[in-house]
Amino acid sequence: MSHARLATPEDAEELIRLRQVMLDSYWGKGTDTDWQPLAVPTLRARLAERPDELGAYVVDRPGGGLAACAIGSVGYRIGGPGNPHGVGGYLFSVATDPDMRRRGHSRACVEGLLGWFRERGVSQVNLRASPEAEPLYASLGFVRTPDPAMRLVL
Repeated sequence: MSHARLATPEDAEELIRLRQVMLDSYWGKGTDTDWQPLAVPTLRARLAERPDELGAYVVDRPGGGLAACAIGSVGYRIGGPGNPHGVGGYLFSVATDPDMRRRGHSRACVEGLLGWFRERGVSQVNLRASPEAEPLYASLGFVRTPDPAMRLVL
């Protein structure tokens, strides 16, 4: 059974490395990596300064580094049906190194993060799932929503 722990600011570089693993598995190898050195100090600071807004659960790799992670953020939007207080969570960047998969590491990280969300009063968690990961999330109670996603880059 995998053991996940709450990430610390010292894990920032490995969390960024695992994010690249996730991006490569989704978009294919060769994704731009120039962003990584810029992202590490920002992530490290956010983990240190905003522990109630950004959290990550990780599984340590035997011999050093991380084998898997799941990251989440807590935000506020005006309340509505199903979430009257407006506090919501977003689960993202769930990744496991290819040689460490099929051992329950992602499940342990996501379950740890769901507990972290509950401790912060989050009653609704959203995510985007790849087809390969959807069975994991469905087994944890996530369901598809009809909301289409859109993006504007400023």
